[in-house]
Amino acid sequence: MTAITLTSHQRKEKRADAHHLDPVVLIGGDGLTPAVIREIDAALNAHGLIKVRVFSDERASRETMLATLTDQLNAAPIQHIGKLLVLWRLIPPKEKEERDDRMPGPKVVKLLKFSKSGNHRPQVKKIRVLGNERIAAGGEIKRARKRVTSVKRKAVD
Repeated sequence: MTAITLTSHQRKEKRADAHHLDPVVLIGGDGLTPAVIREIDAALNAHGLIKVRVFSDERASRETMLATLTDQLNAAPIQHIGKLLVLWRLIPPKEKEERDDRMPGPKVVKLLKFSKSGNHRPQVKKIRVLGNERIAAGGEIKRARKRVTSVKRKAVD
C-alpha cells in the first residue's frame, strides 16, 4: 500500500485538529511489533486522526517508524515533532445491518385536555409511549394488540 498524500493546506488543518489530542498508542523499547501495528490500525479506524508517542531517543528510528506506518496502514503522515507522530486516515463507513424483527422505539406524545367551559387553556400532558403501546380515545395507554387477520388471507399471502 502507498501512503496518502495531502497538500500542505490539508496537513495544516489536520495539525490544528490534532493539537488538543492525547497520544492513543505508545511505542516502547520493542519498536514496531505486529501487535502495535494492529493497535494503531484499530485506532485509525475508530478515530481517523491519532497521535502516537515513541519512547526512542533516535530521530532516524522514529522517521523510519513513521514511514513504515504510513506505508503499511495506508495513512498520511501529518507531523513528526519530538517523540510524537501524528497520523491520519479516512474513517471507513460503518455498515448498518437492517433487522426485520425490530420494533418501534419509545416516543413522547403530548395529550391535550380541553376545558369544559372553553375559556381556559387546555392542559398539556406529555406521556412516554413505548413501541407496543397505543393511546386510546380517552387518553388511556393501552397495549397494542396484533391485528387479527383471517385464515384465508394468511393462506393467500
